[in-house]
Amino acid sequence: MALQYLALGTMIVLYSLMFIGGYVSAAGLGLTCPDWPLCPDGFMPSEEFLIEWTHRLVAATTGALVIATMVASIINKNADLKIKVTSSLATVFVITQIVLGAMVIDLKLHAVLVAIHLGIGILLFAMVLLTTLFAFRVCKISKKP
Repeated sequence: MALQYLALGTMIVLYSLMFIGGYVSAAGLGLTCPDWPLCPDGFMPSEEFLIEWTHRLVAATTGALVIATMVASIINKNADLKIKVTSSLATVFVITQIVLGAMVIDLKLHAVLVAIHLGIGILLFAMVLLTTLFAFRVCKISKKP
């Protein structure tokens, strides 16, 4: 039962990350924090780096939740193979996103990398959404008399 709520929480945090990332991109704030993974002021940034730092903090939280969801799906004996596959793909995509995010900063927002970062983000969201849907479906099936 905890797996579906973990997956749902992961999806909500991931959606929030996508929203914040869209704002960072649209507002032209992608390079306000030119170092990666931390901003020049260290762990707690000054006001000028706050939005980009928030994006990175939510990204780190999302990464931890995606990995936790995969681990939970693997150790859950009631979890279907579909959940294990989608959560494992989500983990691959979130690790790819972290690497791409670092490259986007290091290469000063290279347009191709930014587009790939967006595309992988959409695939990541699709895998987390499928994981959540499959998790709730398995719970519903297992409760049938």
